[in-house]
Amino acid sequence: MRSYLEFEKPLAELEAKIAELKQLAADGNADMADELTRLENKAAQQLQSTYAKLSAWQKTQVARHQERPHFAEYVAGLIQDYTPLCGDRAFADDAAIQGGLGRFRGRAVMVMGHEKGRGTEGRVKHNFGMAKPEGYRKAIRLMRLAERFRLPVITLVDTSGAYPGVAAEERGQAEAIARAIDCCLDIRVPLVAAIVGEGGSGGAVALAAANKVLMFEHAVYSVISPEGCAAILWNAGDKAQDAAEALKLTAADLHKLKVVDEIVPEPVGGAHRDPNGAIKSLGDALETQLRGLQGQEPGALREARRRKFLDIGSVGL
Repeated sequence: MRSYLEFEKPLAELEAKIAELKQLAADGNADMADELTRLENKAAQQLQSTYAKLSAWQKTQVARHQERPHFAEYVAGLIQDYTPLCGDRAFADDAAIQGGLGRFRGRAVMVMGHEKGRGTEGRVKHNFGMAKPEGYRKAIRLMRLAERFRLPVITLVDTSGAYPGVAAEERGQAEAIARAIDCCLDIRVPLVAAIVGEGGSGGAVALAAANKVLMFEHAVYSVISPEGCAAILWNAGDKAQDAAEALKLTAADLHKLKVVDEIVPEPVGGAHRDPNGAIKSLGDALETQLRGLQGQEPGALREARRRKFLDIGSVGL
């Protein structure tokens, strides 16, 4: 059964009525056809109008939707001959960050990203997509491997943030994130990142300091979650909606601020309603960006990437 968000409740009631009428029609009641068509048209219009005017907080809810595609689905839909690579060669393998070699539309690539997991068991296994230091050190290892073999790197970002546990801090969480960002800025191969769900804090930037940063239409990307921001500024959890607006975390806001380079359109109703359509849309955008970076000198790629992030927030005098 489809899971509905709070603001989708009117649509849920309408689609429940449509399902009921479809069942009656399947049972041989032909008089339902006209009413069914009318309701389906009304539902389609309501879906489109609802998603055309989402607030920042509503987009945050959509970005977190449990039925949005995850890293595993993107790999299955976009990467052929995928070979996972595990471990940081120092401590352990972190299931929150997955990565490996494969072919993207005929091109050999290194692909990596956050995996939140499905169901209770899967989410616990992948730690809800919140990586520990060994996850970021694995990412560094894979990026350096890609550089050695002159392979472009694709990263898919979907995390509420790095894991904040005591053990992670003891193993050098901040240092691992900083080194991952440094590696992103240093490698001499094309690097394209996509914010496909949540892009939270340094846990996201560690994989997103790229030549080109793509962002799904209903994804979010910010230095802190709305709930965390509300707790710090107002000491009140019910201020999360206000915090979401203030953070400017939507794709439209960040594209205007030149934090992201391209907004990738989602199917009407969000990626969770049509995962295959969303995956194809992302694949087309990635292909275009990689083609644009192809053939550039290694030094020029690195310099352009560094300049891109140095220029963010600069004011011309």
